[in-house]
Amino acid sequence: MADEALSAGAVARRLGVAVTTLRTWHQRYGLGPSEHVPGHHRRYTPADLARLEIMRRLTAQGVTPAEAARWARRAPDAVPGDAAVPPRVRAVAGRDGGGSTIPVGRAGPAARGLARAAMRLDPVAIGETIARALEANGVIATWEGLLRPVLFGIGERHAATGGLIEVEHLMSRSVSEAFAVVARAAAPAGPARIVLSCADEEQHTLPLEALAAALAEAGVGYRMLGARMPLPALLEAVNRTGPAAVVIWSHTRATADPAQLNALLAAPRRPLLVLAAGPGWLADSLPAGVVRPVDLTEAVSLALALRDSLDQASAD
Repeated sequence: MADEALSAGAVARRLGVAVTTLRTWHQRYGLGPSEHVPGHHRRYTPADLARLEIMRRLTAQGVTPAEAARWARRAPDAVPGDAAVPPRVRAVAGRDGGGSTIPVGRAGPAARGLARAAMRLDPVAIGETIARALEANGVIATWEGLLRPVLFGIGERHAATGGLIEVEHLMSRSVSEAFAVVARAAAPAGPARIVLSCADEEQHTLPLEALAAALAEAGVGYRMLGARMPLPALLEAVNRTGPAAVVIWSHTRATADPAQLNALLAAPRRPLLVLAAGPGWLADSLPAGVVRPVDLTEAVSLALALRDSLDQASAD
């Protein structure tokens, strides 16, 4: 660790927390910067940073902020490590899973709480948090405001450290289970007019599962084909069922082959609407007639418009 004093912004970046969190820890628990040069902002010394690292690590592991601050203040010359943490607190942290914090950007308290539960590897708390959000806010708001920030933060941490694979797996499973509950409870009685499929070799399914749950919540019937759908199998499903719309999800450029879209457009039972969903697709590479929704809200809106148009046509 460098010996120079650091600004609040530099410390926040090192710890992976917001500057406002540092202010709160300073105001509530006295864990603030100790070096002061007249006419300048106070700056954090290496000892300050070590105490804050203890605070950050313990709160991420489920220790209450007040207790974590007490132990951080008792270790004025500590380096961030288990030697600075009492055995009782280490036992709590070890039991709950431990690890680094997950950045959630500007997301609110619910996302921060979910991130802490994910780091503790606490499936009960994760499931309860997601279920409460779905009941109160619905699928789209829960996905955009709660789940995406936490999942994105886990991805950022994994890219930077190579870790958190166990956290990502637990979160993904918990999210899938929660969406499956919504889809079963709100299963539409009408025909399944939309096919949902990942692109060939695409394994990231959570956004597609979010769309499935949102469609079920909106009363739109669908068929979910899931991950790594080979193009011949997708075309066979389309030709057998004749859906009005097909959504192909691609998370990465490697799986976003426009040939899959061209094949759908040339299918004997060509769907009325083909959606290329996900960040893998490039807008300027899409064939004419393919729509690229910008987010979950737009994808659901397009599905609702198509359903209403078909219902009106059949009524006439």
